[in-house]
Amino acid sequence: MSVINKCLFPVAGYGTRFLPATKAIPKEMLPILTKPLIQYGVEEAISAGMTIMAMVTSKYKQAIKNHFEPHADIEANIKGIAKASLLDEVNHISEQCEFTYIEQQQMLGLGHAIFTGKPLIGNEPFAVILPDDLCTNSGNSVLTQMTKLYVQHPDCCIVAIEEVPMTQVDKYGMIDGELLNGSNNAYRVNSMVEKPSPKDAPTNLAIIGRYILTPEIFDVLEGTKPDKNGEIQITDALMTLAEQGRVIAYKFQGERYDCGSVKGFVEAINAFAKAEGVI
Repeated sequence: MSVINKCLFPVAGYGTRFLPATKAIPKEMLPILTKPLIQYGVEEAISAGMTIMAMVTSKYKQAIKNHFEPHADIEANIKGIAKASLLDEVNHISEQCEFTYIEQQQMLGLGHAIFTGKPLIGNEPFAVILPDDLCTNSGNSVLTQMTKLYVQHPDCCIVAIEEVPMTQVDKYGMIDGELLNGSNNAYRVNSMVEKPSPKDAPTNLAIIGRYILTPEIFDVLEGTKPDKNGEIQITDALMTLAEQGRVIAYKFQGERYDCGSVKGFVEAINAFAKAEGVI
C-alpha cells in the first residue's frame, strides 16, 4: 500500500470556458482522443499507489460516476468482438480502486472544494489532482514523483510547480522559495501569491494542479478568510503552513497541458494524436 492512499478530485465546477459543450457534458469528461480527462487523472493516481478516488462533485456531474461503473448493455453488445477490448481499460480501473463522492453545494474556490472533501478523506495525508492539468512523461508520473518526495518530508505539503512566462503569472498561484540542500528541483516555500500581476510576482514558478496535503490543511482552510471575490483559496491556506516551513514546491519532470483552456486542450489532442500515430 502507498504511503498515501486517497486522491481527491475537485470536479464540481461548471467549465464555462467550454460552453456550449459543457452545458450538458462535464468538462472532465471531454476526451483527449478516446479517453476523458478524468480517466487520465485517475490512472495517474493509481500509478502512484492510490486506491481511493474521492470525487468532490455536483448534481450535474453524474456522467463522471457513470463512466467508472459497469454498463451492462454496451458490454453485452460488444462481447466477443474486437471492440470489447476498448472497455477493458476503464473496467480495469474499477477493479483497482474505489470511488467515493460528495457534492459541493456552492462554487467558492479550490480551497472550499478541498474542504468539502474532508468527510471522504478523514485524518490522513492525501493527494489532489485537478484533471484540467493533463501531465505526461516517459518515466514516473508526476504524482509518483511527488509521493517519493513526501516520504522524505512527511510533515510537509507538496505542491507541483513549473516555470511559466511572466506574461501568464496572473493565471496561477506563484511561489518563492529556496532550494532544499542537495536538490535542484525542490524548494522550501517562503511565500505564495495567488494570480499576481507580473510586477508583483515573486518568481515565474507557478503552482499546477497536483498537490499532496497533510490533514492539518482542513483546520487551516476552516480558518481561512475568503478573498475579494468571496472564494477560499488553497494558496492562502498553504501560505499559513509555509510560514511554519511546511510547504515544499517540486519542479516535476514531464509535460503539462492546460486543458482548462481551449488552446491547451487542442494542443493536448494534437500531441496525443501525433504520439499515437493518428495524424
